[in-house]
Amino acid sequence: MAGNSNLKDSVRQKQDEFYTKLSLVENEMKHYRQHFKGKVVLCNCDDPYESNFFKYFAMNFNALGLKKLIATCYATSPIAQKELSLFPDLFDEPTEERASDHRKPYKVEISEVADYNNDGAVDLSDVEWLLTNKKNTRELLKGDGDFRSAECIELLKQADIVATNPPFSLFREYVAQLMKYDKKFIIVGNMNSVAYKEFFPLLADYKVWLGYNSGHFWFKVPSSYDEKSTDFKIDENGQKWRRMGNICFFTNLDIAKRHESMILFRNYTSSGYPKYDNFDAIEVSKTADIPYDYDGIMGVPITFIDKHNPEQFEILGLS
Repeated sequence: MAGNSNLKDSVRQKQDEFYTKLSLVENEMKHYRQHFKGKVVLCNCDDPYESNFFKYFAMNFNALGLKKLIATCYATSPIAQKELSLFPDLFDEPTEERASDHRKPYKVEISEVADYNNDGAVDLSDVEWLLTNKKNTRELLKGDGDFRSAECIELLKQADIVATNPPFSLFREYVAQLMKYDKKFIIVGNMNSVAYKEFFPLLADYKVWLGYNSGHFWFKVPSSYDEKSTDFKIDENGQKWRRMGNICFFTNLDIAKRHESMILFRNYTSSGYPKYDNFDAIEVSKTADIPYDYDGIMGVPITFIDKHNPEQFEILGLS
């Protein structure tokens, strides 16, 4: 399937710098606005100068009624290093030692966004002013910025909601950590994750479900990533992009979609829905073909998870 080779490469080669487009973040987050008021949001796989998750929450800090926004990054990307040169006052005098700091992991904490530059609007330019002029919003991390590090776990404990695009190669570990610390979250993942032995029980026990957006999406990648013959492009600014297949959002925040029942219109016939030889269930090869008048066990594709309403169907297991 188109886009899946990029996902396999990212896992195999541990190439995890895939930056989500702002439009995709906006299209997903608009369904959760009621959950953010008075909350601490953590983006713990997000270089603030690259991440559109950070950008979305920073731009909408007041509209969402956030209490605090925290972002941490594992390592400053080459693009972010270029951006840092636009904000020289983030540190003191630009000594050689300070310049090397720009390549070190850091965190950003924002607890207020106002019209700092007095242009009559509260927007991203005010966030840039905040990062430039208030040095205490940006702090070097003592460790490597890995979400599994002790200092990043302490930040996780402070958070009410985690929103990010975690490393594809570490997805299992990332979700396990969220569950360990009982955190609410909205994260980007791959639909095939539902078949992971560590992940499927969370779906079956209704501890995790799919968000709104799923499909094939383009992600910005560093210039060091290899060019590919398919699902790859370079835009007019020389920026590299890769398209990833079967991408979706996972969450454990209650959303309206989770309570929407599928409209079923297929009629069950024994000839149209054969039974398995070794299990008392019928085969339904497409989610759209689930019959409305069959009450027994059905084998459905993993794409069913995207339409699942626990009030309509019960998940029994994974084959």
